[in-house]
Amino acid sequence: MYDKRIRGPLVLGNKSYGQITAEILRPQEEKPALWWFMAMGISTILLLAGLWAIYTTVSQGIGTWGVNNSIGWGWGIINFVWWIGIGHAGTAFSIFLLILRQKWRTSINRAAEAMTVVAVICAGLYPLLHMGRLWMAFFIFPYPNSRGPLWVNFNSPLFWDVVAISTYFMASATFWYIGMIPDLATIRDRARSRIRKAVLGFLSFGWVGTARSWLRFETTALILGGLTAPLVIAVHSIVSMDFATSVMAGWHTTVFPPYFVVGAIFSGFAMVLTLMIIIRKVFKFQDYVTDSHLDAIGRILVFISLIMGTAYSTEIFIAWYSGMEGELYTFFHNRISGDHTFAFWAMVTCNAIIPQFFWFRKVRKNLILVFIISIIINIGMWFERYVIIITSLTKDYLPSNWAEYKPTIVEMGVYAGTIGIFGLGVLLFIRYIPMMAMSEIKTVLKETSREDKS
Repeated sequence: MYDKRIRGPLVLGNKSYGQITAEILRPQEEKPALWWFMAMGISTILLLAGLWAIYTTVSQGIGTWGVNNSIGWGWGIINFVWWIGIGHAGTAFSIFLLILRQKWRTSINRAAEAMTVVAVICAGLYPLLHMGRLWMAFFIFPYPNSRGPLWVNFNSPLFWDVVAISTYFMASATFWYIGMIPDLATIRDRARSRIRKAVLGFLSFGWVGTARSWLRFETTALILGGLTAPLVIAVHSIVSMDFATSVMAGWHTTVFPPYFVVGAIFSGFAMVLTLMIIIRKVFKFQDYVTDSHLDAIGRILVFISLIMGTAYSTEIFIAWYSGMEGELYTFFHNRISGDHTFAFWAMVTCNAIIPQFFWFRKVRKNLILVFIISIIINIGMWFERYVIIITSLTKDYLPSNWAEYKPTIVEMGVYAGTIGIFGLGVLLFIRYIPMMAMSEIKTVLKETSREDKS
């Protein structure tokens, strides 16, 4: 049971059901502000840069990237893992907190789920581009064909990636869409245009809000949550197997699956925090995204930061304790000191040290500091993927294979393009879809909105 006397109300202002509907739908029913068009313009420019980079990659080949014989994985895989981590936010946030019956999720889960869907789309571009020949992508999928008994290698973690990510995307999109059905019906009932009413009526499956409909809706949400929850663990565990099943120094370790899963949830929650602070400020949703919500996310982040610090320490200790020259060189002469010292210590500082400021209540109550730390965490998580991939590949067991890696303008362009896709997706979401689950907020309104006056 949620005790509002201890944790504070989840909805401020003693709202009525009608007020919740009117206020949350206001951004969709009014004309967009100037900042929205400016943000769309910036995102479109980034997308165009990405399209140029993708065209260059496809027409001229992977040679336009900074990869070489020693470093076959560069920014492409770094950013793939980074986007997948951000994509863990919505599903982890919504499903785990739904199963645990955490009522404070109701104001944040819709935006987090939308962010997940867009981030997974951004991540999915990289394996496709990294193949070099996009038109050969159908070779990845197992299906009966006329080319003889040709099937994919089921022992390959790269194949597991394809299956896990495509399944994760479909499950996340389904969970997100089903949660919107009651809200789409509300917009349908408020629509004035016949076409808009007909389209929304089709998208809401003729929802009328009967007791039987609500029972089936809530049951379906719980079932989907239960089925999708293992995917949150499986997806990034499988991504970690791309590394852990190799024999490269710094990769061949059993700590990678939990390490990657926790890191993904860490970066995802940080991105949710960044997005919700912006939404709260721009749309004046302080009554729905309260200080208590941000405080709860800050508490989760400081706990996960401790796990990340423990993982970094464990890696270093095992490398030292093993006595293997390759592991010792990778960690102590190529990460802690050496060519990639800045990236390593940026990773440690951003992920394990700076988030510890969330222990202080004054920091968690300072919106500017919380926003800055959330961005710092995502920068640190990008450096983590850079450290894991580049430091092990640049200097492997054979000094004759050692090589340096520098990203080219084409790789940077692809990354800029994915940021543009993410920006466009989020901007279209906040323009045309309710940013918060009105139906879910209304279910917790009476129980969590008013503070006792006694």
